[in-house]
Amino acid sequence: MVGGNYELVAMGNPLLDMQARNAEATLKKYDLKANDAILIEQKPGTEAIYDDITKEYDIHYLAGGAAQNSARCAQYVLPPKSTAYLGSVGEDDLAKQLRAANEKEGLHSAYQVNKTTPTGCCAVLITGEHRSLVTRLGAAEKFTPDHLSTSEVEKLTQNAKFFYVGGFFLTHGLESTLILAKRALERQTPFSINLSAPFIPQFFKDQLDQVLPYTTLVIGNESEAEAYAASHGLDGKDLVGVAKHIAQFESKTNKPRTVIITQGAEETLVLQSDKVDNVKRYPVQKVSSDKIVDTNGAGDAFAGGVLGALILGKSIDEAVEVGHKLGVMCIGQSGPSLKFPKENVL
Repeated sequence: MVGGNYELVAMGNPLLDMQARNAEATLKKYDLKANDAILIEQKPGTEAIYDDITKEYDIHYLAGGAAQNSARCAQYVLPPKSTAYLGSVGEDDLAKQLRAANEKEGLHSAYQVNKTTPTGCCAVLITGEHRSLVTRLGAAEKFTPDHLSTSEVEKLTQNAKFFYVGGFFLTHGLESTLILAKRALERQTPFSINLSAPFIPQFFKDQLDQVLPYTTLVIGNESEAEAYAASHGLDGKDLVGVAKHIAQFESKTNKPRTVIITQGAEETLVLQSDKVDNVKRYPVQKVSSDKIVDTNGAGDAFAGGVLGALILGKSIDEAVEVGHKLGVMCIGQSGPSLKFPKENVL
C-alpha cells in the first residue's frame, strides 16, 4: 500500500555506488577521463574494474543512480512522504541496501524486481576534485513499461505534481519515459528531464528529441550542453545559444519550458521559452578546496534542490538558490549525500 502524498515521482536507474578514492592508477589502467560518466559497454576491456577496485581500495558503498540521488535530495527540502522513485532492481542484498538508504531519507522505493539479473552498480573513481563513473546497469536496464500499470504506480502517478526522469534512463527506457511523459501531459503536470552525461545527447539524440516536447524543465551541465550542441549542429561554446535551442524545441505542453545549465563553480544559466532573450545568471557560492570532500552527486543534489523548491511553490530564482545550497552541501560530504540532522535550506 502507498501511504503519503507523493508529489514528486522520479524514474531512473537505481545503482549501488562503489566509491574508490585516489584512484589515479585505475584511471590510467583503463584509460578513463577524470571527470566523465560512461556505461561499461562503451569501453571494452573495463569489465574487470569492479573486481579490481574491491581488491585495490577501501571501497565506500553508497546508494546511487543520478535520478535516485536527486529524488532523495528533493525529499530533503520537502515534507515527509513527498517523493517516490521508480526503477528496476534485482532480488539481492544490493537492492536491500538501496531500499534501506531510501527509507532512511524518506524516499519511497517503488521498484520493479527482476529475479534473474543483479542490481546495477557504478564504480566511482575519485581523483582530487574529480570523479569518473563507470556503470554496469544490470537489473536497471530490465525495467519494463508494464510496471507503470501496476496499482501502486498508477496511484503514485495520479497524485504526482511533478515528474522527473534521469537522462541515463533513455539508454533503454524510451517507451516507459514516453508513457510517463504522456501521463504528465494529460494531467497538465510538469515533466522534467536531466541530460545526465555528454553521451546521452551525443549517442541517444533521437530518444532525447522524442522526449523533449513533453518537458517543462530541462537540467544539464556545460559538458552536456556542448554534447547537445554537437549533435544538433550548434556552437558548443555558445551555452546561451544551446539553452535557447532547447527552450524553443518543439513543445506539446501549454507551459513555458525552463532550461538550466550549470557550470560547476561558475555561474548557472537559466533561460525560459517565453523570455528567451532574458538570460538569468546565478553565481555559485565559492568553496575552498580544503572543504571539498567529493564532487560526486553535486549535480544530482542541485537538481533535487530545484525540484523540491519548485514543488513548494518557490520562484525559479529561489529554486536555483536552494539547488546551489544542496550542491555545496553535497561536495562537503562523502558521496551523493547531505547533512543530517537536516539543515534548513529554504
